[in-house]
Amino acid sequence: MKKLLTAAALSASLFGTTAYAADIVDTAASNGSFKTLVAAVEAAGLVETLKGAGPFTVFAPTDDAFAALPAGTVDDLLKPENKAKLVEILTYHVVPGKVMSADLKDGMKAATVEGAEVTIDLDNGAMVNESKIVTADVAADNGVIHVIDKVLMPPM
Repeated sequence: MKKLLTAAALSASLFGTTAYAADIVDTAASNGSFKTLVAAVEAAGLVETLKGAGPFTVFAPTDDAFAALPAGTVDDLLKPENKAKLVEILTYHVVPGKVMSADLKDGMKAATVEGAEVTIDLDNGAMVNESKIVTADVAADNGVIHVIDKVLMPPM
């Protein structure tokens, strides 16, 4: 929990304090570490949804997280013929409602917009499934972003 609070304090210094005036998409786009995520959201046609009222909790993989996927994966997902799969993957990163780090409990399961659940593990630092939450509680007008180090894949 101490690491999570430190991450929250770090996020405040990186992303500003509670005086925010940007939605989830604009917050991610202005950061610079989410170019691939923003491109994927655009390709999937999810920009307007994630600019909507929400609130949303987004587990946002960094560009490095996308780069760690097998070669060609991102390029394939961004093709128009793979839009349905891209939407499935991206919506697996979104939980309806605003779930702050203080709300996370060890073993907690949260239903994603995709339909499947993600599991929170707090035993070895805050994690969602197998991905580490590297920065928590990045505030946006319509929800919150938790920065993660791996792309989450929905169960098959």
